[in-house]
Parts: sequence; C-alpha cells; structure tokens
Amino acid sequence: MSAPGMVIDRRPLTGSAGRGPGRPPGGAGGTTAQLLLALACGGYALGALFGWGSEQLALIMGDFGLSAAALTASVSCFLYARAHGRRFRPAWLLFAFSSAMAAAGNAVWGWYEVVLGRHVPSPSLADVFFLLFAPPAIVGLLVLAKRPVTRAGWVCLALDSWLIAGSLLTLSWSLALAHTAAFQGESVAAAALSLAYPLLDIVLVSMVLALHFRRSKGNRSAVHTAIAALALTVLCDALFTSPLLRDTYRSGQLLDAGWFAGSLLLAYAPWGVRRAPEAGSQRGPRQARHSSRPIAGSLAALTPYLAAAVCTLSILYNVTEGRRVDRVVVFTGCTVVLALVVRQGIMLLDNIALTHELAQKENHFRSLVQSSSDVIMIAAPSGVLRYVSPAASGVYGRDAEELVGTELAALIHPDDLGMVVHEVRRFLAASPSEEPTTRIECRFRSGTGDWLNVESTVNRHQGGLIFNSRDVTERVRLQAQLQHNAEHDPLTDLPNRALFTQRVRQALSGRRCGDSGTAVLFIDLDGFKAVNDRLGHQAGDELLVQAARRLQDSVRAGDIAARLGGDEFAALIAGDGGQDPAAREFQVHEIADRLRLTLSQPYEVEGGSEARVAASIGVAFAEPGINAGDLLRNADLAMYRAKAAGKNRVELYAPQMQTEAVRRTELATRLRTALHDGEFALLHQPVVDLATGRIAAVAAQARWRSAQGILFTPAEVLRVTDDGGERASELGRWMLEEAVAQAAERHRLGHRVPVSVRVPARRLLDRSMPPPTVEALLTRHGLPPGALVVELSDSDPRIPFDELEQCLVALRRLGVRIALDGFGSGYGAITALRRLPVDILKLDRGLVEGVVESARLSKITSGLLRIAGDLGLKSVADGADVPEQVLALRAMGCSHAQGTAFSGPLDEYRLRRALVRGEYRVPGQAGPQKAVQKAAQAASQGAPQPALLRGGSGPVLPSMRSHNETRVPPT
Repeated sequence: MSAPGMVIDRRPLTGSAGRGPGRPPGGAGGTTAQLLLALACGGYALGALFGWGSEQLALIMGDFGLSAAALTASVSCFLYARAHGRRFRPAWLLFAFSSAMAAAGNAVWGWYEVVLGRHVPSPSLADVFFLLFAPPAIVGLLVLAKRPVTRAGWVCLALDSWLIAGSLLTLSWSLALAHTAAFQGESVAAAALSLAYPLLDIVLVSMVLALHFRRSKGNRSAVHTAIAALALTVLCDALFTSPLLRDTYRSGQLLDAGWFAGSLLLAYAPWGVRRAPEAGSQRGPRQARHSSRPIAGSLAALTPYLAAAVCTLSILYNVTEGRRVDRVVVFTGCTVVLALVVRQGIMLLDNIALTHELAQKENHFRSLVQSSSDVIMIAAPSGVLRYVSPAASGVYGRDAEELVGTELAALIHPDDLGMVVHEVRRFLAASPSEEPTTRIECRFRSGTGDWLNVESTVNRHQGGLIFNSRDVTERVRLQAQLQHNAEHDPLTDLPNRALFTQRVRQALSGRRCGDSGTAVLFIDLDGFKAVNDRLGHQAGDELLVQAARRLQDSVRAGDIAARLGGDEFAALIAGDGGQDPAAREFQVHEIADRLRLTLSQPYEVEGGSEARVAASIGVAFAEPGINAGDLLRNADLAMYRAKAAGKNRVELYAPQMQTEAVRRTELATRLRTALHDGEFALLHQPVVDLATGRIAAVAAQARWRSAQGILFTPAEVLRVTDDGGERASELGRWMLEEAVAQAAERHRLGHRVPVSVRVPARRLLDRSMPPPTVEALLTRHGLPPGALVVELSDSDPRIPFDELEQCLVALRRLGVRIALDGFGSGYGAITALRRLPVDILKLDRGLVEGVVESARLSKITSGLLRIAGDLGLKSVADGADVPEQVLALRAMGCSHAQGTAFSGPLDEYRLRRALVRGEYRVPGQAGPQKAVQKAAQAASQGAPQPALLRGGSGPVLPSMRSHNETRVPPT
C-alpha cells in the first residue's frame, strides 16, 4: 500500500500444494476391499467365459451364485441402514429389499434348473421376484435424490423422467419391443411378461439418469456406486430381454458376470467408499467446483434435448428401414415433444422469476451499501480506490467521488502505514478458507486534515481488497480515558499506586538498574483526619488537590509524583548514576526536606478557611538486586519511623527498621492465639436496596474482642491479615466458615438473605480456599451456593489474572456470586472488570465519601455506575454514612448501599431483629408502613428508636471507620 501494486504482493503458503500431514486414514483398508471386489468379479467372469468346466457347475454358479451375490447385497444394505443410514436409511432398506427379491428369483430359477433338472416355466414364481426387483430400487433412488423445493421443481423432475423414459421407449420399441408386442403365437400373459421386463428396466434407467444430476450432497460416493451397480444390472437385463440373447441364454454364461458384479458393487457401495470424501477433500473448493459443476450442469441442461433427439432418431430409423411408423412410437414421440415444450416453458417462467428476484436483491444490497453508516471501499490490486460508498462524506468529511482514484496509502497516517502494509501482506498470504477476513485499525486523514481512528474489516475481492470501515475515534478516546483513570488517582490526577509501582519497576530494570542513586519517597500528611473532621470532606479533598499540585511542582522533570491513597503520596527520584553516594544521599534528603516544608505550608480551602497539615516522609535508596516491592516496603517502613518519631520529619531507611517486621510477627502470634481462644467475633452490616429499602444482603466483618468487652480492628492487625501470611489465611478460613455457618442458621430460621465475605485475591490463589473447599463448606452447612457472595478485595496488579480468572469461574460454576470490592480505586479494579467474571461492583469508600462535596468525584462515580448498569451488574456503595450520600448515589443509578446511614455492623442478635423488620427507610422516600408502625409501637413503650426510623433529619449513627471501636452489643 506504500506504492501502487502493493496489495498484490502475495506469497504462497509453505506446503500448500503438497498433500501435507493430513493424509486420510484408512486408505489401505479401502484399497484392499476394492482389490477383493475386483478379484471376485474377475474370477466369476473368467469362470463364465470358460464354461466353469462342467455344465452342472455352470448351472449352480449361474443360479445359486447370483442368488448368493444378491443376498450379500441385501444383507450389506440392511446392516448399513441399521448402523449408519441416518437420513438415507429408507433408501438402503429399499435397496436391501430389491436385492432380496433378486436373490429369491435366482434361487427359484436354480431350483428348477439344478434341483428339478428342467426348464423354468414361463411365467413362474421367479418372474414375480424378478419383477419386484425394480419398484423398490426406483423408490430408493427417489429417496436418495435431492428433493425439489418448489412445485415447479417437482413438475420438472417428472418431465425429465418422462423425457428419458419416452426416448428410451421409442428407441427400444423401434428396435425390439414392437416385435415382442405382436403376440406371435404367445399368450397374453407371456407377452405382458416379456414387455414388463424391458419397461421396468426403462423406468429404472430413466430414474438413474434423471436423478444422477439431482443427487444429494450427503455420502455422494456411496450414491454414485449404488447408481453404477443398478445401471450395470439394468444393462444386463436389457441384453437378456433382447431377441439376440434371450433365445440362446443359458445359466452360467458371461452375461451372469454382469449381474454378479452389479450385486457385489451394491454390497460394497455403503461400506467401501466411506473414505472417498476425505480423500477428495484434499482438493481445494475452487478446484472441485470448476472440475465437476460445469460438466454436470451442461449434461443436465442437455438432457431434455438429447431425449428429443433420441425420439427423432427412432422415427427416422423406422423411415429409413422402410417400415410403417408405429403408432406407439408416434404417440410417445409426441408426448416427449410436448413434455419438452412444457418443461422449457416452466424453465422460462422460472428464469424470469429468478431474474426479477436477482434484480430486487441487487437493488436491496445496493441500497444497504449506500445507506450504511460504515464506509465501504474497494481497492484495486494497484492500491487505488475504485469505489467508495456515500457514507464517506459523513464519516471522513470527504465526498466519495473525491476519494475514488486516490491511493489508499496517501490517506493513512505515516506512522501506521508500515503496520497496515505488514498486516495486508500477511492476510493475502494466508489461506482464504482459514482466514476469510482480517481487522485493521489505523489513523485516517479526514477532510478537515484531522486524523481519525478508523477500524476496518478487510475481505478479498477479485485480486483487490474490500474495506468495511467505521470511525472509532470516540471509542479510542474513551479507552485512553479509562486507561488514564485506571492508572491515575481520580481526585488529584496523579499516578496511583499501580502506575507508580510500575514506574519504580521500570527504573530498577532499566539501564541504570544498579544505580544506587534512585530513591523512593513515601509521604503521609499528618493531621489530615482532623481537617476532615473539622472542616468536612470537601475541604479535605481540596487540601489533597493542593498538596498534589505542590508535590508535582516540587519534583524535577524526570521524577514521578503519585498518590497512593488517602493522605499518602510518593515520589520517585531518578538517580544520576555518577554522583558520590554520600553526596547523593544528602541531595535526596534535601529534596525530601524541601517537599516537607512545601507540603506543611497553610492551605486555603473552601470558605476561606485555613488548614494546616504536616508531612512525614520516608526515604529508601535502591540497592543492587532490590526489587520494586522491597524498595517500596523500605520507604514505607521509613515513613512509619518518621511518624513514630514525632511526625513532620524525614527519615532514611535503615536495616534496623526490620525489627518492625519482627513486631508484626509477634502480633501475628497474638492473632493466632486470639483466633484459637475464640476472641474474634463476626458482625454483619446490612446491604440495603435503594429502590425498596429492603435488606438485600449482609456483609460479614471480623472484630477482635478484647478482655474489656471492646471490639477492635487495629491497623496493625489489618496489615497482618493482608500480608499473605499463614495467620491471615487461617483468619480468612475462620471468617468464611463462620459466615457460612451463621448464614445457614439464618436460612433455616427463614431469613434467606445472602452473606458477602471479603476475601483478598491472594487468598484465593494461595490454595487456602480453593473452589472444592468452598463447595464442601456450603454442602456441610446446607447453605445454597447462591446465598454466598465473595467480595474480591485485592487490586494488586502483580496478581496473575489467568489463575484468578480460573478460580472465579470455578466458583461461579458452583453458583457463588462474585463482587468486585473497591471498584473505581485503581488499575486493578478496571482490569478485573475487564477480565474477571463479576456479578456485583462495590464502589470504593473513597468515592462514596466525596460524592456530595466533590463535583469531580460525583462525575466519576456517575460514570462508573453507568458502566455497571451497561454491563448488567448490580452496584453497592460502601460507606454511605449520611443521607445526602444516599440521595446522590440513588440519583446516579446505584442499586444498593451499606453504611451507617442505614446501620452499622450488628451482632447476630441485632441482625436477626433487623431481618425481622426487613427494611430501612431510604432518604427521599416515604418510610415503609411496616417500619413506621414498629417505630410508633417502640416509641409508645419507651424504647429507643433506630436512627433511620425517626422522623425528620435527626442524627444518624456515627461513621464506622476501620480504626473505630464499638462496644459489644448485649446478647
């Protein structure tokens, strides 16, 4: 496409002309059967030629030998019909019956000649069996034929049969049958019998010839062989009924070899040719089409005229011999001519109808092409556009006439041209049967000079190509925006944790992988929670945006700033590779301290208020052989050391900080003891349907019960449960089993509400909770699989998605539903949505918290909910703590929510009470009558009312953060 003639640069596929490894199996077996068939027929012919050595043996072979051959054909066709006949079973059963009649006729003939030793009387029982041979064979041929689909087709089939039969009748009547029909001293029965044989043979030959060009596509070789067998039998019958042979015929002569071969060929037909289609398939479809269809079509078209010519020759024969033209010949010839005229009339009308239909279809397809929103272009082998559909003016902004005659290469972006040329050449070199189309996406010049992203489906067309193109610019932009959103923080537009980790990995694996000057800064804003509590989340979001802007402006051009989540930021400081390590350490420490001072400056937030936060920064330098995870961990440890040392300071990582890991190990030991001692409790938070207010599910949450009766969720314990250790797996198994057991008990009590359990993706892949284990757990407790929802909570991009997808598919096959937790919070979530089988999307708490105050977060949340709706997924908003958030989420199309706007986590006693009530009042809707009545009854008895059942805008339950403490409810 870079020059004229590019599109015809084809290269043949290697080995396409050879037979290849796909040699049809079983060829040796088919050859052996054919050889045995030829030997049997040849041996019989030689025996008949030399008289079998004795007159008695000749009679036996001529009578009982033919009977045995016909019986073999009957049994073969019958067995094949029972085993493999399928849609052609009736035809093979009829052939079996026909051969059985021939076997019986030959057996009766042999009874007279061999056993009784006298001539066969005429007529006899043998004649009855022989006459019954033709009718089932004729019907069997009709079954094998390709049936017409219209009345005209059936009429043409009948006319074709009569044309052939009439022509054969006139010819045979002129040559022999007229003499037979003269009743030369014979009885009427004998004369009728003499005429019955040739007439039935004429009908059978007519069907063979008429149906030869109408054969069905199924098992073609078997049909051909059966037709050849019947044709050989009919030929021998014709020779037998001729006056030249009938008077001198004796059993065992050479004529019997034809009947013998016909019977064995019919026996061989259904079995020996089953591999023939496989061998024939080695030819290409075009070769088969060109080699068979034109010849068959020509012969089929000439059949009526050949029939008329035969009738004419029969009449001319009588005239040239000086005979009086027989009335039968004249009558038959007239009917043949009349049938030919009628047939041609039907064909003319049919051709007119087909021409009209073809014109209608052509107009239909032309209108489809011209009115299609896709642009259809036909490129010649030289690369020049020969046709462009009118849609080009709407898609490309250029008239179709303007594009015709233009080289396609001149319209494609230069950077994409090489890719397009390579793909087109590869496509043309491939086999059309294996790859009929290909898809190409490139940039295309529009009429305004802009570049449009165009996706084209390419097909071959008379040496050139057909391009079915559509404008996908908006889709490409949306994909780029989604990719950007997946890799960047939605609030600050800085790279998120996933992209930052990827950049660190690239820095460590690049040309300067051993450069110790590369450093990572972990930054945490001290006092940010107080700003949220004092000034609100809107002010907190504004502070984060300003802090991100300050961080972005403070780092150098080659460095990378990122927001890891919440009030945590990070920066990647690229090394220069040549500086002294001590000087480099001093320089990075100076950069970090400058960042600390910049981030600690006062912030002016909404309403002119001033907010102050400090910055604790941890610094870790790259070492030879260190990976991205270890480097980020070291910087994280240094940041926590800065916070522990008083905050608002910079700390460099030191190996001694590994003692923090030891402390976590000790905490893990305490965690194991607490788990075994039953110090953990399971709470459930209702998930409310925002359309009805009913409890749609409950989310299980684990809490550590202290000796003082307080439930804790310390951040250190959460880190231990998320670090992939043995204790985390044990806690995860306990939480899943306890949630399933309690849910099963609630189901038995009539509270059929699904339970959702938060499971990190790593837990599903570390073989601690495989699908068979989950299935056994559900079976043991008697909980239906549909009552369990697994919340996938890990968004680490390093997780092998292939293994995770297999595991989730297995769970889905059990009936367990899958929820994607933390959706909208990072790259892992959007990647999981694209690849994993998900039923429910659970919006991240960070999106929900700012959905009212932040217009940016509101748009992002609305877009994510729209994506969930378009994909047919349910959505759950996590952390809906105030009525305003519920109203906003419901207006955006969110279907479910959980948070203290409805209820905090409940123990089993309070949960069952809530399930009995069954519903909560959704802000913006009238309270459910049932809940209002219960609230009124509780108020009359002096009982405290739930927050959501009080009228007005009274106080709601406080937000349940992961670090909050909650008293153990009474049991």
